Amino acid sequence: MTVVQGAAPVLPGDFAGGDVVLLDGTRLTIVDVQRIADGHVAVGISPTGLDRLQRCWRAARQVPEQAVYGRTTGVGANHSEAVVGNAAHGMRLLRSHASGIGNPLPERDVRAMLAVRVNQVLRGGAGLQPAIAQAMVAALNAGAYPEVHEHGAVGTGDLGPLAELGLALAGEGRWAGSGPPPRPVAVADGDALALISSNALTIGQAALAADAVRGLLDVAVGVAALTLLAVDGSTEPFAPEVHDARPHTGASRVAAELLALLGGEVISGRRVQDPFGLRCLPQVHGPALEAMADVESVLAVELNAASENPLITTEAAVRHHGGFHTAQLALALDRLRLAVLSTAQLSAGRLSMLTEPELTGLRPFLASGPAGSSGIMLLEYGAGSALAELRAAAFPATLGHIVLSRGAEEHASFSSQAAKQSQRAAAAYRLVLACELVAAVRAHRLRGSTPSPAQPVQAIYQRACQVLDPDTEDRPLSDDVTAAAALIDELASTR
Repeated sequence: MTVVQGAAPVLPGDFAGGDVVLLDGTRLTIVDVQRIADGHVAVGISPTGLDRLQRCWRAARQVPEQAVYGRTTGVGANHSEAVVGNAAHGMRLLRSHASGIGNPLPERDVRAMLAVRVNQVLRGGAGLQPAIAQAMVAALNAGAYPEVHEHGAVGTGDLGPLAELGLALAGEGRWAGSGPPPRPVAVADGDALALISSNALTIGQAALAADAVRGLLDVAVGVAALTLLAVDGSTEPFAPEVHDARPHTGASRVAAELLALLGGEVISGRRVQDPFGLRCLPQVHGPALEAMADVESVLAVELNAASENPLITTEAAVRHHGGFHTAQLALALDRLRLAVLSTAQLSAGRLSMLTEPELTGLRPFLASGPAGSSGIMLLEYGAGSALAELRAAAFPATLGHIVLSRGAEEHASFSSQAAKQSQRAAAAYRLVLACELVAAVRAHRLRGSTPSPAQPVQAIYQRACQVLDPDTEDRPLSDDVTAAAALIDELASTR
């Protein structure tokens, strides 16, 4: 992450501010995307990135006379039709492709798209007019964003959304947000395809989803530790010798973290063996960490890649290719959602444990008050509903298939769908964990127990007690889950 305190970014005008993320085409991170999307930092273009962009733009204007896809030809199945390469052709391309459908996307998603697209063109290869990149940065800093619809891509380029961006930059599209849009930029010869030949929206949404899931996976281990203590669970499943004998990276990491949160001592619990939600947590949660690492590895490349087709080198060479295809990202996201579903199912299982007197030593459903009180009974229903949403979102997007543009494009990754499904999966997983946290804290309160100072999980418990209502009588628990979910976000942001 390139953050410069008090730096002056390279912008069309002056910007006075604090932290600035300087985009240079090579070092954008998932955290950068999240901070830019949420408006926590200003954005600038590094001198190195701007120089690379300008050199590629000049090279694009010096390409020898030849057929260049999208510049001197049509696109898709029209690639064999020669056209006059000029601004008029580019505007026709933008107008025809700006045909997204569905609801407008949230500001956060569109800001992520802008950040990714600017960084991509700074890598070189697009041959885009520098003024367009500068206009996107100006929009980010002003709080303006183009209206972009949710449907318009299938994982072979976010053509619809980026064409809507292009029309907005040219002065024809709609803008939203809290600030003024940038001045319109005249689209020059070759700019249209150079702008829209990208998966910037998909990559931006995937980065936001990855940031959210990463935090949830980290916090989940602490929540599970609280549940284990509430049911007098065993730490034998996390013993180093168990995982040295079967050394999967993710499982070993989860076991070590759980053991550390619980004080580091391997002890037997009240039962010979605990339910799977505790005993098998390393084996189920570990693969989610490994899947997360895979997504992060793929995004580290995609956030800083020049994948435009055609690729234009600084020596004015043109290379037509298929680097825009995002099968690797789609497959990584599909794997992550399936792994998150499994570990969320364990969280729901631990929630059920907390309703059982045999495990907690308390009344059914952690009830208090008159006989027949329901306690946390309905939390299982809410968690079950959120889990069903997560299960639907986990369906692999890559199972889809489509043939487009008169057979010229006979495969699609559907990474755009995978990214949106991953965002929904993160939101659902957050609620499942929140239900478990509410129940675990309630169990400790009813038992009069608390983690010891020797157990680092005590810090999570104490913070939870500060935000969760101590009233254990029958009452609506919706606000408790909302507060727990907010605490999970807080804990995730500090890890």
